[in-house]
Amino acid sequence: MSQFRQQDNLLGQSDSFLSVLDQVSQLASLEKPVLIIGERGTGKELIAARLHFLSKRWDQNYIKLNCAALNENLLESELFGHESGAFTGASKRHEGRFERANGGTLFLDELANTSAMVQEKLLRVIEYGEFERVGGKQTVKVDTRLVCATNEDLPTLAEQGEFRSDLLDRLAFDVITLPPLRERQEDIMLLAEQFAINMARDLEWELFSGFTRSAIETLQSYEWPGNIRELKNVVERSLYRHGNEHIPVHQIILDPFASKFRPKQRVKAAVSSAPVANVEAAPIATTQNQDVVTLNKPDIQFPCNLKQLSNDFEIDVIKKALEHSQFNQKKTAEHLELTYHQLRGYLKKYNLLDQQQ
Repeated sequence: MSQFRQQDNLLGQSDSFLSVLDQVSQLASLEKPVLIIGERGTGKELIAARLHFLSKRWDQNYIKLNCAALNENLLESELFGHESGAFTGASKRHEGRFERANGGTLFLDELANTSAMVQEKLLRVIEYGEFERVGGKQTVKVDTRLVCATNEDLPTLAEQGEFRSDLLDRLAFDVITLPPLRERQEDIMLLAEQFAINMARDLEWELFSGFTRSAIETLQSYEWPGNIRELKNVVERSLYRHGNEHIPVHQIILDPFASKFRPKQRVKAAVSSAPVANVEAAPIATTQNQDVVTLNKPDIQFPCNLKQLSNDFEIDVIKKALEHSQFNQKKTAEHLELTYHQLRGYLKKYNLLDQQQ
């Protein structure tokens, strides 16, 4: 049961989520490093674990470390170990995470928080599979697969000299971009119901009676800045405070600090507006310099597949934005009022990552 609980937010039926799972399945069998990017609460750690347990290393150690939890000196020691007497308090040799993960997988979260010195040692491990412990001179050899994650824009940090570009190149053999929950509308209630069922079990209810229509509308219309982690907390809190095994949950508590129920927040309008029949070609104005790009008018015959029309329109918009920015993805994201990570998600969704000038 505990193992299932840890994986129960790897649920979904949206195209963007299923695309990520397909990518993970393909990457799992390789021995290459992988970089996972996504907003907080999108499940980066669960995806890293899935990469390990689907790989040939599944029966070896899976070690993880949050790089933001330690300062530079402690992080270096925790990653690479230290020799006895290396510093005050180092009374005996300490094996670092790389050694403990030898033969298996090491997952490093919050990678952007590492110092230049740590980044240099990480690069050496990736390239040569070796390092020295802190205070030591003996070279240690390891066979460890490295999986890293961040919610920061590493390409921009590399451009600004705040992250090693050569390390980024080596880590980014392939990049898994996790879509935010607001872009996984089909998955919100699927996840919410699973979290509710588990919470009802913890509360020792015989069954979970569901959500009222108003509660469902609140869950589906909220923007979820904390993504899946926030959804889980909101559902569990709402059941605990206002749930009953015989009556559907009617009130969703989005903010535990609010003195009263916070009105639901509507999702901001996205780029993906479906094309409408008998409408002239639509101009796209960017917020940077208000440049105008004209899109082709779609020919629509009814009955039609609205979802496919919407997808085609999104693809057309993204392609035009790429051309307009001379295929600079950072500028393209700005033109579309998206984050870099969000744009990467769209490019992956529509197989546009290889779009060239």
